[in-house]
Amino acid sequence: MKNKLFWKADWFVGLLVAVLFLFSANSDLMQSLERKAYDLGVRASSRTPSDKVAVIAIDDQSIANLGRWPWPRATQAKMLDLLAAGHAKVIGNTSFFFEPQVDAGLEYIYKIASLLDTSTLKNSPDPAHQAELAQLAALLQDAIQNLDNDQKLSASMAKANNVLLAMIFELGEPQGKPDHPLPDYVLRNNLTDVKDPAGLGVAGEVPLPAATVQFPIDVLGASAVGIGHLNTTPDVDGGIRTEPLVVGYFDQHYPSLSLLLAAKSLNLEPKDIQVNVGQGVKVGNLNISTDPSLRMHTYFYADRDGKPAFQVDSFYDVLTGKIPAEKYRDKIVLIGATATGVGALQVTPISSGMSPVLTLAHSVSSILKQDFFVAPRWGIWAQGGVFLAVALYLILLLPRLKAGIGAAITAASFVVLLATHYVLMTTQALWLQLMLPASLLLVGHLLLTTKRFLITEQGKIKSDADSAESNRMLGLAFQGQGQLDMAFDKFRKAPLDDSMMEVLYNLGLDFERKRQFNKAESVFGYMAEYNPKFRDLETRLAQSRVMSETVILGGSSGKSNESTMQLDRAGVSKPMLGRYQVEKELGKGAMGVVYLGKDPKIGRVVAIKTMSLAQEFEADELEDVKARFFREAESAGRLNHPNIVTMYDAGEEHDLAYIAMEFLKGKDLVAYTKPDNLLPLPKVLSIVARVADALGYAHTMNVVHRDIKPANIMFDMESDTVKVTDFGIARITDSSKTKTGMVLGTPSYMSPEQLSGAKIEGASDLFSLGASLYQMVCGKLPFEGNSMAQLMFRIANEPQTDILTVRPDVPPCVVAIINKALAKKVEERYQTGSEMAEAIRQCSASLQ
Repeated sequence: MKNKLFWKADWFVGLLVAVLFLFSANSDLMQSLERKAYDLGVRASSRTPSDKVAVIAIDDQSIANLGRWPWPRATQAKMLDLLAAGHAKVIGNTSFFFEPQVDAGLEYIYKIASLLDTSTLKNSPDPAHQAELAQLAALLQDAIQNLDNDQKLSASMAKANNVLLAMIFELGEPQGKPDHPLPDYVLRNNLTDVKDPAGLGVAGEVPLPAATVQFPIDVLGASAVGIGHLNTTPDVDGGIRTEPLVVGYFDQHYPSLSLLLAAKSLNLEPKDIQVNVGQGVKVGNLNISTDPSLRMHTYFYADRDGKPAFQVDSFYDVLTGKIPAEKYRDKIVLIGATATGVGALQVTPISSGMSPVLTLAHSVSSILKQDFFVAPRWGIWAQGGVFLAVALYLILLLPRLKAGIGAAITAASFVVLLATHYVLMTTQALWLQLMLPASLLLVGHLLLTTKRFLITEQGKIKSDADSAESNRMLGLAFQGQGQLDMAFDKFRKAPLDDSMMEVLYNLGLDFERKRQFNKAESVFGYMAEYNPKFRDLETRLAQSRVMSETVILGGSSGKSNESTMQLDRAGVSKPMLGRYQVEKELGKGAMGVVYLGKDPKIGRVVAIKTMSLAQEFEADELEDVKARFFREAESAGRLNHPNIVTMYDAGEEHDLAYIAMEFLKGKDLVAYTKPDNLLPLPKVLSIVARVADALGYAHTMNVVHRDIKPANIMFDMESDTVKVTDFGIARITDSSKTKTGMVLGTPSYMSPEQLSGAKIEGASDLFSLGASLYQMVCGKLPFEGNSMAQLMFRIANEPQTDILTVRPDVPPCVVAIINKALAKKVEERYQTGSEMAEAIRQCSASLQ
């Protein structure tokens, strides 16, 4: 029972929960939970941002005063001129300059210049015309210079010589080669100092690969001192917590804008940035540890004392001089949009809507201040060890603890896990993903305690109360298994109602089929106390009472030649033997009755031979006889031969042993041993040869029949089918004494060694077959006597009656076969059934 209910054990529930959590470790839900805990750790820590970083915001105030975004690039050129005059260290502009900005007026100027260039006035010989044309051309050139905003911005960038622009990669594994080579102003940002001892970059694992790139237009890109990417990699919940410091573009490596700004602020160039693939990035003396994809876990600085982490000034205020440009001396100035509807806001650990320019500020400060978080290389082993410890606690320890102690240990462990997580983040800037074991601990404890209450505690209450429904279901289960007494016991514990009456009625019928009429009477009597008018209950009850008084269960009424069960009696269900329904009686034998039966599940028709062992054998020998019965039935059941009856099953019903075997047409050969009803000699020889084949096969399987005689050989004249029956039956009765003193077996066909009690082998069956052949040829037995003792003496000591004195026309070869088969000494007989069969067939062929 324990094995069957192992899935209810606390340890199994703990193991199941641990396995489920292990498989959900990389699920979006669990990873989101880890990120939420990460965010709490970030907000719980406190660090001071770099004072070298300043932000000039393209905010709502600026747009309200300067007009809709995007503004003419000349406006941004003015800002660069101001910052250059204020001696800003480095300027990072997060605006994308991927397309040229052409004003409508400039387009018309170009058209006028083109028309003038092709005008006939250009070839006029009149000096006055030529002077007017020169003035007009100068005026157009001056207009172009004043209206070309890209040129103005490019000139301002070149003059400042400290402006960095942004580019964007489309992340993803490239499928081929790039469409076009990158321009020189992009290529000069390629990081050349790349160390990859493990070959991870060659394997395409790190850094993050890119398929395409968008970069600033030539006129602006050529004037920038550097171009860095502004790519982000959102987590499973859409939050921005990391920044890819390096992106791989085919065989090149490009830095992020934050990394390039930090390097420029330290007077370093891209060639001075060292990349350690799979580990981190080094800028001067700054070592930035990253994850294997070269992503930095950015530190996000919280507002302090009601003041923002970074001072954000309005673009308009700086442009109009309200805020002097001198404020930005030697600072890293970041220019970007914060206005509503301009750019996409980002979710970060400290804000649900942060402008990209502010995210960039946090990244630059994280690099310069070395404030990033680190997921250590050994973290995966630590996380796995903690998970294993929690799983073992749930599986092995918690089920053995009392509820109070278990709750205390679980609560303490949960607090330790959370505290470890926050202490490591706030003091060591280390991030260990401990939410998986913490969640396992909490959920596992709740499930185990809930299960213990619902199944263990409530289960005891229900079992004590003997729930009516559970007893009903248990009773039906016992009834389905044939344990009718236990079923009745469970049914009686359930209250009687109409549905239970139906169940009990079927149980009573099952007792009838098992010939246990006294128990059927008990069931029907119990039902009658509730409703005596139910169906034909009164008739069933009276019938069961009569049958219980007249029928001895498991056997006959004391005479072995009577039927072992009642058939075709009105009102009585057809009896069952094991799984077989008994249809009718086919015949009687010395030890029992043969019935026609049917397996209702598969519709197979069988012959069922019954043996009333309890009535035929003494009590001290009964157990040994039963053991021998099933042992011999098993041996015979292994035989598979066309001339041997197939045995399907064997069982016992109240000391009534039975064997279910192949149902055969035809009848035994006893009728053909009468002098006036003998079969033709060729037919006799054909039958005996096939029987010899069957015996030869059985002997090779170490099975000896022990009772070969015409009565145990079935023959169907119509289909010419021969089958040997009752293998192993004689073995059951060897050395046994029946209550009636009856000698089981047939001495007239027994071999001398069988009568003397010597070891029986296959040659004994061939002797019996020879005696049967003798009788079927001439209609008399080879040995006869006035008493059993005289008969047995003649078999053991005297030769058989010469068959020619009984039937003079018997062919010599038949006489020789009989004489050899009936030899007193075993070694003088046929040694195998196949040898005897061959001799018979040769004889038959010579007769033809």
